[in-house]
Amino acid sequence: MAAAATKPYRLLIGGEWTTGSAGTYDVVNPATEAVVGAAPEASAADAEAAAQAARDALPGWKRTPPETRAQLLTALADAIRARSDDLLPLIMAETGATLKVGSALQVPQAVARFERYARGALEDLSIPLPPSVMPSTPLAPGGLIGGLGLRQPVGVVACISPYNFPLVNMAGKVGPALATGNTIVMKPAPQDPLAIIELADLCQQVGFPPGVVNVVTGSSPELGEALVRSRNVDMISFTGSTAVGTRIFESGGQTMKRLLLELGGKGACVVCHDADLAKAVTALVSVWGFHSGQICTAPTRAIVHRSVYDRLVAGLSAAAPNLVVGPPESPDTVVGPVISARHRDRVEEYIETGAKEGGSLAIDGRRPDHVTEGYYVGPTLLTDCTNDMSVVREEIFGPVIVVVPFDEEDDAIRIANDSDYGLYDYVFSEDTGRAFEIAQQLEAGHVGINTAQRNHEAPFGGFKMSGVGRDGGVFGLHAYTEIQAVIWPG
Repeated sequence: MAAAATKPYRLLIGGEWTTGSAGTYDVVNPATEAVVGAAPEASAADAEAAAQAARDALPGWKRTPPETRAQLLTALADAIRARSDDLLPLIMAETGATLKVGSALQVPQAVARFERYARGALEDLSIPLPPSVMPSTPLAPGGLIGGLGLRQPVGVVACISPYNFPLVNMAGKVGPALATGNTIVMKPAPQDPLAIIELADLCQQVGFPPGVVNVVTGSSPELGEALVRSRNVDMISFTGSTAVGTRIFESGGQTMKRLLLELGGKGACVVCHDADLAKAVTALVSVWGFHSGQICTAPTRAIVHRSVYDRLVAGLSAAAPNLVVGPPESPDTVVGPVISARHRDRVEEYIETGAKEGGSLAIDGRRPDHVTEGYYVGPTLLTDCTNDMSVVREEIFGPVIVVVPFDEEDDAIRIANDSDYGLYDYVFSEDTGRAFEIAQQLEAGHVGINTAQRNHEAPFGGFKMSGVGRDGGVFGLHAYTEIQAVIWPG
């Protein structure tokens, strides 16, 4: 398959490239509003065919030696790296990611994840069990009974990825799933599926057997719903909104689906009285400059000690004009578009609501004056907020920061935890011991102390409505396995 954007993109089902049963739909560049390409519109029947193909390929792939799986994953990482010069422009066109974000993260991190799980395929995940002295029973003679906990592949995994980091996120699902012996059906977000079709093509090129990797795309919810309902699918690995995640949870229960759900977030950034404000401002500015705030881990709620409140707001206000809003391909651009006109309108509605509810609009990023095309929202700052406001409680998924003051440490913890979400929080304090104590009281799956940096070996996932399960590092390998106990007499 050639790399040109005008190429005919197809579904991959059981090793065969096929058109979508429901035709095609346009994928639109959010920066220019131009059509990037026509994606196949799969039907529920196509989704079931892909699940059946994955089911048929499962026995052979489970028996494939770990060394072979590792070699194929390494070859896939190498193939992506070799194609980076044409994959990056495609991803930027589909997602609106800036050159800085795209070149640093969209493709290189996908390579890194496949390399990590190539190594992971060779890890021994078995759990030695201590011998147990058992008495004789009507079931069996007594004696010393040994045992081992084995991690077996879950089976067929439907990997459903979000629109913000399509290739990186899919790599974080596909890598550990394949490494542990599962077969997969990839279902990318409808807004940007083309790079994932390219990924499927590379999987086929490097030698993954037919049916081990499948891809279906479509603009209708029925595609994902069909995968969740299918009895040929054992597990759903989904990254996206909490609203969709709850529907997957409900529907998947009918067939007892194993679930890995990484859902919404409303990251609290607790800024203590002794915080290094330069560090805190740098972390908060990432809401604006990192993919236009379209990231679930963003510190969108600044919970700031009243003694440093004005200084922090001043720091954010001073930083905002330096964040160039513009076309993603420009090296000077920091803030690119959001994914669609519909999402831009949604973000703008939240900004208006925040002002109506009593927030002070210190910086209004709606409809930047110099932008004539595309779906842009500039850096926006709402101050004087309280925890009962919609903009403080709900995930906006855009370049919007809300600032809430606090007086006592217990107030900060209470405000941070008074949320439906619990994905990723932050604490800034020069007293790292106290920051650690605060971190332990936050109801979040991940807490960064004095940094917005990640550790990719750490378990990643959320408390409360932010999801179910953990991935990342070895935890990603665990997520795609079932524990099987094997016992024997000593």
